[in-house]
Amino acid sequence: MATGVQVAGTDMIGARASGTLTAEVFSDLAAVEALWRRLESDPASLHTPYQRFDWVRAYLRATGTAAEARILVLRDAEGRARILLPLVLERTFGMTVARIVGETHANYHMPLFATRDAAAIAPGEVTAALIRAGRPAGIDVFALQHQPRMWEGAANPFAEGGEPEASDAYGLMLGPDPESTIRRVFSADARKKLRSKEKRLIGAQGALAYRRAETPEEAARYLAAFYAHKAVRFAGMGIADPYAAEPIRRFLSAAASGAEPAVEIHALCLAESGRVLATFGGAVSDHRFSGMMTAFDPDPDIARFSPGDLLLQHLVGDQTARGRQGFDLGVGEARYKASICDETIGLVETIVPVSLRGRAYGLAKLGLTRAKRRIKRDPRLYAVVARLRKHTWRS
Repeated sequence: MATGVQVAGTDMIGARASGTLTAEVFSDLAAVEALWRRLESDPASLHTPYQRFDWVRAYLRATGTAAEARILVLRDAEGRARILLPLVLERTFGMTVARIVGETHANYHMPLFATRDAAAIAPGEVTAALIRAGRPAGIDVFALQHQPRMWEGAANPFAEGGEPEASDAYGLMLGPDPESTIRRVFSADARKKLRSKEKRLIGAQGALAYRRAETPEEAARYLAAFYAHKAVRFAGMGIADPYAAEPIRRFLSAAASGAEPAVEIHALCLAESGRVLATFGGAVSDHRFSGMMTAFDPDPDIARFSPGDLLLQHLVGDQTARGRQGFDLGVGEARYKASICDETIGLVETIVPVSLRGRAYGLAKLGLTRAKRRIKRDPRLYAVVARLRKHTWRS
């Protein structure tokens, strides 16, 4: 059995060995930043855009949860970092629950694997390492939602034995060039309809411009339009607007800024006035765009031309031209996802109890997940819940 790896400084909460893995828990992002950036920039690594250092740091700072952050690093017997897992601790029902950073704003909560071989580590060994790391850190249970079963052809050991979630995610692989990719992703009939809508939109409103935010000012303008459009949409559905919260707006503003933003904001605008007709935002890495949010102008004179679909087609071509290979539209069912995606990304919730209280919490949480999945996948039950939710929200 390997012994704990010694790390200089006081930022490491604990180090415990399990099998061939040694677990370290850090409380300070700065203490692990250099390692984190080295791992995520390595072409051999396997991770989603939501585990980029800049995405996680922006989220923690904006939401005021940096003090509750814990970064788990699993090393092999030679001391090499194999897995990095960004967590945030939450006190609930008298216990400490460790969740992956991002909540519902991160479509995937998969760890950062140093290599594909690291992703092939036995699930039982990973679980044992989590438990041994959790005890000295005061963690009662790891509640790991949105774990992809597979990611870019590799099985995720953190998904082993997990409970299927209510919704899956949807994606596709981009091709070698924009033209052939668009032809593959959008049917001939769909492309014809979009060309017609774009032409009629131009005739009615004037020239169009497809933009990507490249300055903080542009990001702020596109995000302001997104918030306004989304607020109308959520109000009509009877759902509380998750983007109305100021911490989330601070997060998106920070993540969309900088030379290499963690979140890209794309917009379809009127060229002359600059009016934003549709927006699309996504978390990005060197080789993937992962859709986080989208909205369009609800004005009937605009909406009838499907500006969101026009922007989506442009976005697929843009991402292909810029060399990204992976493209996904996140969690949840939607017409526009089904129309272009050919990959279903199965998601599970994995519960790893550390204490007896954590075990009780895990059993209750998995029961809720099963109930939610049953409701979400039964049209009749889902319709009843939607009506009740809308009535309650308006009350």
